[in-house]
Amino acid sequence: MQTATGLQKPEAMIFDMDGTLFQTETILLPAYHQMFDILRAEGLHEGETPPESLILGGLGMLLEDIWKLVIPNADEKVHNRANELLLELQLEVLKSGEPLLYPDVKRTLEQLRDRGVRLFVASNGLEGYVKGVSAQLGLEELFESQYSAGEYQTATKVLLVEKLLETHNVKSAWMVGDRSSDVQAGRGNGLGVIGCAYAEFGANQELEDADVLIADFNQLIDLYDQAPSA
Repeated sequence: MQTATGLQKPEAMIFDMDGTLFQTETILLPAYHQMFDILRAEGLHEGETPPESLILGGLGMLLEDIWKLVIPNADEKVHNRANELLLELQLEVLKSGEPLLYPDVKRTLEQLRDRGVRLFVASNGLEGYVKGVSAQLGLEELFESQYSAGEYQTATKVLLVEKLLETHNVKSAWMVGDRSSDVQAGRGNGLGVIGCAYAEFGANQELEDADVLIADFNQLIDLYDQAPSA
């Protein structure tokens, strides 16, 4: 864990979902393969299912950009159908399987809340997915609010976090995430940025501009406790 140089105690922490709180691949990959089986059956896709590395590499992006990466030659109709199917299938897998939080996530969030930290989610995913995951995993009540690009139709995570800060009158916060979009959202709104280096989806250079890198989620407690008050 890097030293938290320059970080002051925040009023709030804003968390990405995939690759930060939640081991996304535990529901994403089964749903991804089922989705392409259905697209082929509906005549909307031909050939093999694109490599898993494409969908995993796109995590953190807006869905419209993910499909441009995964199925670049498909039209908007196919992309829209893929959105519908992936959400539906992920929620089915979520309810029937054993999706995993990263170690110590729930306990750490509870400890932060007990310290008076306001907790939020900001994700580039769809509303039903973001809220469905947190509800199924027992996190929903820990968050003051959950913001998704799907609900607010924001073009970037910078704008999504800006909306969150304004709506909830948050004066200081740390943005916690694993992708460059999280770093940009924090930097673009003048927030401290904590990079989650334990996820395997993003390249290391994506987090180069974070204030601190953590190897375990529970390191947030020490960072908060050691940070000076503003």
